[in-house]
Amino acid sequence: MTIALLADRVRPEEKLLLEAYAARLIPVERIDPRRLSLRADDLSSTPELEQVTVVHDRSIAFGTSMHLTELLETRGLVCVNSSAVVRTCGDKLRTSAALARRGVPQPETRVAFSPEEALRLLDEELGYPAVLKPVVGSWGRLVARLNDRHAAEAVLEDRATLGNWTHGTLYLQRLVHKPERDLRVFLIGDEPVAGIARVSEHWVTNTARGARVENLDLESELGRRCAELALEAGRAVGGGLLAVDLVEDPLRGPLVLEVNHGFEFRNSSVPTGVDLAGCIADHVGRVREAHTHWTEVPA
Repeated sequence: MTIALLADRVRPEEKLLLEAYAARLIPVERIDPRRLSLRADDLSSTPELEQVTVVHDRSIAFGTSMHLTELLETRGLVCVNSSAVVRTCGDKLRTSAALARRGVPQPETRVAFSPEEALRLLDEELGYPAVLKPVVGSWGRLVARLNDRHAAEAVLEDRATLGNWTHGTLYLQRLVHKPERDLRVFLIGDEPVAGIARVSEHWVTNTARGARVENLDLESELGRRCAELALEAGRAVGGGLLAVDLVEDPLRGPLVLEVNHGFEFRNSSVPTGVDLAGCIADHVGRVREAHTHWTEVPA
């Protein structure tokens, strides 16, 4: 039985994963989700998936990951990550709620459902500067720093004009006056395997926006604290293959910003010295072995 690597594009990460699977003699087949269709009204078999036991989802689009993994799970396939984890991590509000239920520290976050209420929150409670984020999105897109009421009015008008339902949920955070970096811990199952600092003079410290990647030593005092928080955050969202982003608050210490279910890692293996593609392939291989053993146990 084989592993299906769902990937609509073969980026450097997917190339590294295919090489890692091949080096371990783990059977894997790349399937492009754009060429896959499924019935939703019954559980009929799908020819492309007849020999598949485990699905390793690397779909870029959140909607594709969320819906496809849910449909595949109804057919008895094991998805890494699970549809429940994808749903939670792909929506910042769901992530915040999951972290809050477990008591994981995060930046002060307010949610409003109209520009008028958002402005009242900013003026009377949250203050300026603040950050407005889309509840669904990645790579720092449409993240806006609101330095004053004039900026807030302009950005909120833009969001209302965009019209997408996700922009109707106004997700506001108090700006954390961090050093010129944020931190990321990679979780493989229930183990923090590597950490990085993304360094930039820009207040948005995504590598997609040009941030420099440095190693975060998980044996250092800061690294151990971040690893502990990342583990708690991972458990809060359901576990799996995750990248937990953290920010250093001058008063509160490290806080969890978000948890990523479909993370990129090509710029992180060299500075950390950790073969992340290999770690991921090993984890999915163990999932496959466990599922194959369970399905072959006689009744």
